[in-house]
Amino acid sequence: MAMIKKNSSTVFKFFFLLFIFIYIPVLTVLAQSPSEIKRMQWTVGDTQREAMAYIPATAKTKASPLIFVFHGHGGTMENAYQSHRFEKLWPEAIIVYPQGLNTPGQLTDPQGKLPGWQKENGDMNNRDLNFFDQMLKTFQADYKIDDKRIYATGHSNGGGFTYLLWATRADVFAAFAPSSAVSRKAAGQLKPKPAMHIMGEQDPLVKPEWQKLMYNMILKLNSCDPQGKPYGEYATYYPSKSGNPVVLYIHPGGHVYPTEADEVVVKFFKAIEKR
Repeated sequence: MAMIKKNSSTVFKFFFLLFIFIYIPVLTVLAQSPSEIKRMQWTVGDTQREAMAYIPATAKTKASPLIFVFHGHGGTMENAYQSHRFEKLWPEAIIVYPQGLNTPGQLTDPQGKLPGWQKENGDMNNRDLNFFDQMLKTFQADYKIDDKRIYATGHSNGGGFTYLLWATRADVFAAFAPSSAVSRKAAGQLKPKPAMHIMGEQDPLVKPEWQKLMYNMILKLNSCDPQGKPYGEYATYYPSKSGNPVVLYIHPGGHVYPTEADEVVVKFFKAIEKR
């Protein structure tokens, strides 16, 4: 009988310690998950659109930077949020992770079974440009947005859409940071703007030679110095005679977004205000 009681006591202690060391931390993390993350919805035409947005507590009282983050083809707003977490690097900024719609891909998914973004102006009745306009209008109406500090970044198809925003909505933004992307048709419509381009040297999908043509065109457009300066690992900063510097982040990987680039993106955005 004493042995049974001893065993019962041991089992109780085991589960008690298990609760303390496993379940309590899990419950704590859940309790601390950011209440500032909102799931927002818009009706654009006859289509329901949505985004996840980090809203700092000061957004209604203090002028807040605003960053739009566009996932790649086949991605989701949840994946983009979990992958980047820009709010940890710039907690005073509003960070918006929009959700794309099923879209035929230019290099993959020709049947359009996966979500993505329009590729050029007029494509798909400008459904995504109209979505961006609605989002911007909402944030400017509901929060105190610093209009000199609005930015866009995106990877792959999301990077292509970032280039499209530059071509069609340049006056809204302070700077752009596309990754693993080109936009041939938008290229001729770009005006000088501070920009950061992220590229993998082994990218098998958006070929490095295509991307080099794109970023060399931007360096020329922005009247950048031919010699850059170190700006962090893999990053080079090119000063600009027109006040529109460019950062090239050239990493040794493939068609991926390196998480280490987030710090450089935020560093660059923080240094840029719309003139």
